[in-house]
Formats: sequence, C-alpha cells, structure tokens
Amino acid sequence: MPLLDYNSLREMLEKLGERYTKMLEIDVDSGKDEELFKWLLASILYGSFLPEKIATRTYLEFRKRGVLTPQAILNAGWEGLVEILDSGGYVRLDFKTAYKLSEVSKNLIKWYDGSLNKLHEKAQDSLDLENRIKALGKGVGHVTTCIFLRELREVWPKADPSLTKLEILAASNLGLISSKDPRQAVQELRNFWERNKVPGFNFISFETAILRLGKDYCKKSLCKNCFLSQYCVTSRQQYFHKK
Repeated sequence: MPLLDYNSLREMLEKLGERYTKMLEIDVDSGKDEELFKWLLASILYGSFLPEKIATRTYLEFRKRGVLTPQAILNAGWEGLVEILDSGGYVRLDFKTAYKLSEVSKNLIKWYDGSLNKLHEKAQDSLDLENRIKALGKGVGHVTTCIFLRELREVWPKADPSLTKLEILAASNLGLISSKDPRQAVQELRNFWERNKVPGFNFISFETAILRLGKDYCKKSLCKNCFLSQYCVTSRQQYFHKK
C-alpha cells in the first residue's frame, strides 16, 4: 500500500493541521507562564470526551470573562466555574471539571508558585515532566497531558509526549507506523515527517492533523467520507472484504 504522497500530505495538513494554540490565539511559543497556563486550561477542556467545538466554545467563555490564570480560577470559586462551563456547553462534566480546574490551580500555586516553567525546570526528564503535570489534579490523565505537551515540543526541551490511542489508530491506518507502543510510535511518526517535510508546517502541525484524522474519521469509521481513504489500511480491507 502506498504511503501518503506529497500532495495528499499537504492536503491533510491544510485541512486538519491547524494548531489548537493558533486557533485559540494562545502564544505558547513565547514561553510565557500566562500563555502556558491558558493552554493548560484549554488542554483540560479538550481532554474530555466532549466534542472539540464545545471545548473551544468553553475556553472562549473563560477568555471573555478574563478567568485565565491560576488565581483567577480560584477567585471564580466552584459555582463561578460551573457557570462558565455551563455557558460553554460543558454541562455533562461541569461539576467534575470545576473541581479539577480548582485543584490544578491550587497545586500549581502551592508547588510551583503558579509557574508551569518552574514545573518544567524541576522535572528530571520527559517522563517526570508528564508525571508532574498529571499530579497537579485528579483526572489530569495521559490524553490531557499529551495534548498539552504536544504544543510545547519546540518550547520545552523535556516536552516529548508519546502518541495517544487516536493518533496511533490514524497513523497505523495510513501505514505511517508499525508499532503500537506509544513511545516507539511517536519516533516512527517523527521519522516519517523528517523524510517528508512540507514547507510551512512543522511536526506539531503534522501530529495535530493525525490526531484530528483519528478523532473525526477513524474512530467513527467514516472511511467513505475520508479524503485519505485510498491510503487507509482499514478502508482497503473493507473494500476487498466486500468483493
């Protein structure tokens, strides 16, 4: 089965590769603590099973109300956070998420003086960095941590998250990786990118496109609607099975 050709890779990047931080106008590349916390807030919202558009709308509610720092989160109080979450459509997870945001903010202030950069400095390596982020609050799991650190690959030297299940699913379907191990898989994906770079995009954009492909198409088995179906292992298997 052929791998993605240059034109198809570019099409995938143009359709699915917009970085979440760019979409939300969060300048993580600046490395400033206030921008990093905005992205952590958004990552927690995107880390749930709710649709991306709801997470986006909810983050914009936080931005509109100026609740974008650890202290502002705590000042809003539990009821205030629930009201913001509900306004964004985060109704099914409002109580749990309000508690999570409060706990993360409290612990970030208590342990790292509210600085995510200080958290990164204290981490011994990439694995310790992931564990420190998860330890900030109950419910901050692998997916949220990977979402957050993916955008920081070029900002923090220790930011090197593994692939999520959705990324592995999509990359496997396209024949870009063979390993199911999250850490080996990310290296395989990086190797493919290094051999097939598209000007104007970087590895973060590529990984983001792979994630959206997995979430919007592969997970839902929407092979017929996928513009990359000709490269997809699953789609080809379904075709030959029908024959």
